[in-house]
This record gives sequence, structure tokens and C-alpha cells, in this order.
Amino acid sequence: MPRIKIDLPERFSFSTEIPIYISHINYGHHLDNAALISLVSEARVRFFKSLGYSELDVEGVGIVVADVAAQYRSEAFHGETLLVEMAADDFNKYGCDLVWRLSDQASGREVARGKHGIMFFDYTARKAALVPPAFIAKVSA
Repeated sequence: MPRIKIDLPERFSFSTEIPIYISHINYGHHLDNAALISLVSEARVRFFKSLGYSELDVEGVGIVVADVAAQYRSEAFHGETLLVEMAADDFNKYGCDLVWRLSDQASGREVARGKHGIMFFDYTARKAALVPPAFIAKVSA
């Protein structure tokens, strides 16, 4: 099976800092893979909040995560603070990818990179919704 390869954008439109707590660490004494996805989910919530949205209200529609891909680059440890960078990329009719990179804030060492494929969703009608043009405008600015 070929390895996952995640291409990063030239620039990220959003960044946030998230500390690694002891609850994020596994028996190998490094960041647990399930905790990584949880930390990226926290960053995703902060990304939408920075744009004035919630995951349930982006110009009147919500989002759902359709797929996730991650590529690990190095270990991360308790007590480190991660810099999480994120950008919207690769738009289609109903969604886009939220591409991200996690790095150790102190050293700059890349820990992981990946993307969450998101789909816009009308929770009232329980069906896919078109990407709101105002969202595209905000993340493209």
C-alpha cells in the first residue's frame, strides 16, 4: 500500500497553540494518535470561531467531517506546546479540505500534517449543502 502524502499550502490562514497534557500521552510516552485527532478537532473549532462561525452555523449551514488523513513526522511529548496551523483548500461543490500542520512551538519540529475533508450540511433537511460563497471569500482573503 502506498504511503499517504500530504501536500501543504504555501501559507496557512490560521494558527493556534495547544499544550500537550498527560492525558494526550500513550504507553509509548508520546502523543497518542487518537489524541492527535482530538487536538486537531479543537483547532478546527478555533479556526471556525476565528471566522465568526461555529461548526453548526457557517452562513446558516453546518459542517460534517467526511474524511481524515494524517502523516506523522516526529514524536511529541507531555509538556510541549503544539503550534497548529490550518487553511481551507481544494474546494468542491459541497466542501473542502482543511489542511493542517502541527509543530513543536519551541523547536519548530514538525510533528504531523494532515487534512480533514469537510462537507457543508443542512442539519434541518439532513442533507449536503453548497459551500457558502461568504465562507470562501473569508478564507480566501
